[in-house]
Amino acid sequence: MRRVVIALASFTLLLAALISLKVWSQARALAAPAGGSGQIEAVVIDLASRVGARVLEVKVREGQAVKAGDLLVRLDCADPDAALAEAEARLATARAQAVAAAAQRQSAVGSTAAARAGQSAAGAQAASLAALRDVAERQAKRTSSMGEAVSEASLDQTRAAADGLRHQAEAAAAQAVASEAQARAANAGVGAAEAQARAAEAQVKAAEAAVSRTRLLSGECELKAPRDAEVSKLPHQAGELVGPGAVLVRLVDLSEPKATFYLPNAEVGAVKAGAAAAVVADAWPGRTFEGTVRTVSLEAEFTPRNIQTRTDRDRLVYPVEVTVKDPEHRLRAGMPVQVTIPGTGR
Repeated sequence: MRRVVIALASFTLLLAALISLKVWSQARALAAPAGGSGQIEAVVIDLASRVGARVLEVKVREGQAVKAGDLLVRLDCADPDAALAEAEARLATARAQAVAAAAQRQSAVGSTAAARAGQSAAGAQAASLAALRDVAERQAKRTSSMGEAVSEASLDQTRAAADGLRHQAEAAAAQAVASEAQARAANAGVGAAEAQARAAEAQVKAAEAAVSRTRLLSGECELKAPRDAEVSKLPHQAGELVGPGAVLVRLVDLSEPKATFYLPNAEVGAVKAGAAAAVVADAWPGRTFEGTVRTVSLEAEFTPRNIQTRTDRDRLVYPVEVTVKDPEHRLRAGMPVQVTIPGTGR
């Protein structure tokens, strides 16, 4: 009986100790700063070409650091280069035709101006001769009405002058009509020349677009680094034939690494964008990297279908993204890290 009491007392003491340890652990966890586990992430850039061609030369190796603008891979692009030369030749032809059309339009405008000036001059001459004709005809009528007081020679002379002016006025009127027709024809020529000039300008624009497009494709034959980074993968070697859009180089930029961890619903309110963070990597256990909270997601992940109880709410977690300062480039993509947010304990 005594042994049973001792065993029961020992079990009770052990159970009390375990409960106390559990309560202490929970209190310590609640008092600890908010945080969680995550992985180091980098900016990954996959470089591809919009043209299909054979790999002519690979200028870098995996693991090599490159600078923005460095040549990475060169493709054999004889076809795009030939298309570019053809497009440039067509552009030169279109520009020459546009210059000729503009000159023709200018000439037509000059001809129209000359025709209109001739029309105006012919009209003025016809009006002047018509006025002189009228004067001569009135003079001839007055002379005829004078009878024997005027000699026959003087009367004939007056009538001849009137007839001559009448013929000249008729000729001037005909010339004015012809000048008007010539002006209309010249004006129509201006319209045709302008239409031809506009067509030539449109051809120039189309040729320029073709040159830009082919030059763009020709430029795809050399892949250059868009930023400072490290070469992670080179899937293809020199001599391989690759299709459009095939990844030729994968770059990794660790100049500004980041880590994403998850906070439970109860702790997310204590973390704001811009807050300081402490990051410890498993590979560097004695080193703490400084970080800054970049974003706190507005939407929860791993959300239950129905949120009705406290347990359901505790299951909600929110992604938090932290940028990490690593000037010595010790961190690598995929490294596990522990992130804590100082000053957020309860």
